[in-house]
Amino acid sequence: MAKILVLYYSGWGHIEQMAKAACEGVREAGGEAVLKRVPELVPEDVAKQSYMKLDQDAPIASPNELADYDGFLIGSPTRFGNMAAQMRNFLDQTGGLWAKGALVGKPAGAFTSTASQHGGQETTLTSMHTTFLHHGMVVVGLPYTTPDLTNLDEVSGGTPYGASTLAAGDGSRQPSEAELRMMRFQAAHLTRIADKLKG
Repeated sequence: MAKILVLYYSGWGHIEQMAKAACEGVREAGGEAVLKRVPELVPEDVAKQSYMKLDQDAPIASPNELADYDGFLIGSPTRFGNMAAQMRNFLDQTGGLWAKGALVGKPAGAFTSTASQHGGQETTLTSMHTTFLHHGMVVVGLPYTTPDLTNLDEVSGGTPYGASTLAAGDGSRQPSEAELRMMRFQAAHLTRIADKLKG
């Protein structure tokens, strides 16, 4: 059984919902899902003034524990077409793991959220892929074998680079069932690959 870390940063809860769907996908594929988040960098008073979601129940991860997992699904909202500073800060602390080659050969996938349909989803996902590749990880996207990726009947996130959701500029839109299905699909796909790579 592959042990998969679903690691995320979520300021307003959209990525948190996607992360929980990812855990469902991992379990559907017979894996063990571990849900954790990265530390918040925004001062608490500023976060409260910005109506950020501070009541998230996932425990905080530490960078060195990444070596304990067989694969990863990493989620971050976009910040100007890149991952959020909170996720970047966390991943920047994995230099010791890089020096030891601790993550080489492990599968990793990314997921994201943007305010609009064209708000940098793909560049945000590939910004995470760049870090995965520097660690020698196996990048796992969202294959077109999921029907939701080509469905044009509704406005939806979803890219071959990873699952995604749309939040609207005021954060009022929540992940749709199609977006959550794509997240579960990607997670199950990654879990099966992790099982094969584990040997």
